Amino acid sequence: MNQIASRRPSDDEFSSAYHGQLIHQVEGDCVLRVLHRQMFWLCELASHLSTEQIDRLHPPYGWTIRQVIEHCVDAERVFGYRMLRIAAGDTTALPGWNENEYADSRFGLGPFAGLVTELGQLRQANLNLLRRMVPRAWDRAAEVDGGMISVRAIAWVSAGHLQHHLRIVEKRCGTAVEAAIGTHPEGANSCAR
Repeated sequence: MNQIASRRPSDDEFSSAYHGQLIHQVEGDCVLRVLHRQMFWLCELASHLSTEQIDRLHPPYGWTIRQVIEHCVDAERVFGYRMLRIAAGDTTALPGWNENEYADSRFGLGPFAGLVTELGQLRQANLNLLRRMVPRAWDRAAEVDGGMISVRAIAWVSAGHLQHHLRIVEKRCGTAVEAAIGTHPEGANSCAR
């Protein structure tokens, strides 16, 4: 059976239980479709948020929504770097990153629209990277933060990570736009690999 490279990863393609949780919560059989659709979800959700919602803490959460989106920007950048290195065959062990230290440093907070735009641009860049990869590059794996993970699994972790945070933002702000983008014609982007 010929499978597409962007298929759901098998459990032996990652060793972190947390990564498994993120991957398993994502529906679908093609990560390219999911990653593409999430850009519409992000933009639609951002358009429903007020300035007051963006900069207010919503207990029990310790970050504002602006900080959450900044965190997602940082994570998307890290995921892209990891996919690039591993897909190219670089087997140098990659370190973890402390997301809480990055967020707590507040080094990159800026206009909310700018953060949303940056996240969309990073996601588009990562999609372009994934779409140009040959199928065998998706299978490559290396050590990241002490455990093995494949390029395919990182792509699915990226989707699960953003999904996790966007759902929390929806819950915090009492809005639900995820379902509305599920049938968006652009959300059905074809799975070429």
